Amino acid sequence: MSVRLIKMPEVMRRTGNGKAWIYRLISQGRFPRPVKVGARAIAFVESEVDEWISRRIEERDALISTKPQVTLL
Repeated sequence: MSVRLIKMPEVMRRTGNGKAWIYRLISQGRFPRPVKVGARAIAFVESEVDEWISRRIEERDALISTKPQVTLL
């Protein structure tokens, strides 16, 4: 099994969120926790970030499918 780690700039690029917002989500338990890779370095497990993104898309799609459709006359 191969695990790929990605650094914060890549996480920010993929999610569209800034560093402060990502850290806030982590502190709230709403984003995957990083892995310590050095004395002052962290990285994120790529598959966990991808899964988080997928869940956001699923939530969006679930909201769209439950909205009543408006018919214009």
